[in-house]
Amino acid sequence: MVTSDEETIPPETCPTTDSMPMLGLGTWQNEDPEQCAESVRTALETGYRHIDTAQIYGNEDAVGDGIAAADVDREEIFLATKVWIDNLEHDDVLETTRESLDRLGVDYVDLLYVHWPSRTYDAEETLGAFSELVDEGLTERVGVSNFQPEQLEEAVDVCDVPIFANQVELHPLLPQAELREACEAHDVEVVGYSPLARGQVLDQPDIQEIADKHDASEAQVSLAWAREKGVTAIPKATSADHITDNWESLAVDLDDEDIDAIDAIDETSREVDPDFAPWN
Repeated sequence: MVTSDEETIPPETCPTTDSMPMLGLGTWQNEDPEQCAESVRTALETGYRHIDTAQIYGNEDAVGDGIAAADVDREEIFLATKVWIDNLEHDDVLETTRESLDRLGVDYVDLLYVHWPSRTYDAEETLGAFSELVDEGLTERVGVSNFQPEQLEEAVDVCDVPIFANQVELHPLLPQAELREACEAHDVEVVGYSPLARGQVLDQPDIQEIADKHDASEAQVSLAWAREKGVTAIPKATSADHITDNWESLAVDLDDEDIDAIDAIDETSREVDPDFAPWN
């Protein structure tokens, strides 16, 4: 097992892509305020510098509490949140983003996402508001989430500022090759949520075999695979043990044989599939 009882891997060891650390802490379904705040504080003091939340998670207050409690300067943290699908009309984007900043206790976020291209989303109106938020200094970057290639292309075309990232479900059972190619073509970073397929990857024999080979955990192997694909992974973790285990995936170096074996897994699983998803 790749672990370090006395010293954790330092933050600067985590690779970055255009200032975004390629391993972050996801907070989806981390709904207990005290637990959420503690997990954020623990992650930051472990070495994480990328924290991801969203309006719909209902935990921006707790995430902000965790950031405030950690012995890490705000300027060192890459903080992202997402605007929910009921809030994507122009004025609602502006108003609810300010409310998100108030809950988080910060003056700006590093990345603000359109959570889904659904319901009140209108590419020109919504992304026009996002561009205004960049001009006002309330977000440094604009992102989209759960966008298929056609929605991504439209967003890139109409947005007055670059689309920095597309956050999608991505893991060895849903590698999203076509979508990754579309993002690369538009110079858009890929951020993978549910990178462990909500635990499904841990039971994959090929991943278990590779984990044994590297004296690592299955989670560490899956996160290392994502990194090899150029994907920024944001696994959710609440316990200190899981937070540390995921962080220490940075010490796992997979070889070509490992990558090929994971790529060859003949099983598909999509864990997040709401009715309003653009692929439905």
